[in-house]
Amino acid sequence: MSAAASEIFGQGEYRYRYVKDWMKLPPGWVLGEAAGVGVDSKDNVYVYCRGAYPVVVFNNDGDFLRTWGSDVARRPHAIHVGHDDAVYCTDDADHTVRKYSTEGKLLMTIGTPGVSAPFLSGEPFCRCTHTALSPSGEIYVSDGYGNGRVHKYAPDGRLMFSWGAIGTAPGEFNVVHNIACDGDGWVYVADRENHRIQVFDANGKFETEWHNLHRPIGLFTHPGRKCPHCFICEAGPEGVNKRYPNIGSRLTIMDHEGKILSRFGERGEGGNGTFRGPHGIAANARGDIYVAETTKTIFAKDNPGVVPPDDLLCLQKYERILAPD
Repeated sequence: MSAAASEIFGQGEYRYRYVKDWMKLPPGWVLGEAAGVGVDSKDNVYVYCRGAYPVVVFNNDGDFLRTWGSDVARRPHAIHVGHDDAVYCTDDADHTVRKYSTEGKLLMTIGTPGVSAPFLSGEPFCRCTHTALSPSGEIYVSDGYGNGRVHKYAPDGRLMFSWGAIGTAPGEFNVVHNIACDGDGWVYVADRENHRIQVFDANGKFETEWHNLHRPIGLFTHPGRKCPHCFICEAGPEGVNKRYPNIGSRLTIMDHEGKILSRFGERGEGGNGTFRGPHGIAANARGDIYVAETTKTIFAKDNPGVVPPDDLLCLQKYERILAPD
């Protein structure tokens, strides 16, 4: 049975139901495609969008709360809500990470807006991709499109050190696309085109790598949790691939040692266990999952010359099925 024909997705303790029409936008609004999603300590949901309203905030029930960022965002790429409840927005076209309060007050900017480091120079930033916060407040930034690097910053935004280079060996990257940090300080890196997650200590020392993944593009661990479970979204092949249509475009949950706990998904129109362009992922305290999708980008690749419609599904919610007490 295909995923779309089933009402329950996943396995074991990690089974889910798709929540249709979860978010409630103001009349006349179009969200645009969603590049990233994050959840704060109150289970409010922050969606980072490529549209008129870059940061859009909803409560747990999907009610609209507020928006900000239209004056500064160039190409939203990823969003991270740290254990400090600050919101870190990574803009790859602007080469910056901006730290906001949950109300949208700008607290800090890392990087020079609109100014890129030289391509493959190793210097920050050349199209940075994501941000993660350590337990003690240091900031990790994956610099993945124009560099093969991870940069570590002090809480005040001072660069501490960097590591990584283009390649396939341990500690090297081929599109370092996403990053997360757990309550013990381990750093998890989605090394997308090497089809793996790499794990490092707080000093950038390689520890291990996880395979059995296809283009891991989104990565999430609950902030502050020790030995966490990792939520991963995997991307399908670039453009149309009619011979192998079901590679990637799925959601995988692994434990802190890389063992698969649950997996579901296939490539489709989105909803009911299918994904068109999964790009970012987050989970709330209950374990419900949100997946942000760059559906317009994928639609344009699959349909050259056709303008993507406004109603493409770009944010999905999957409610965790909890066992009865």
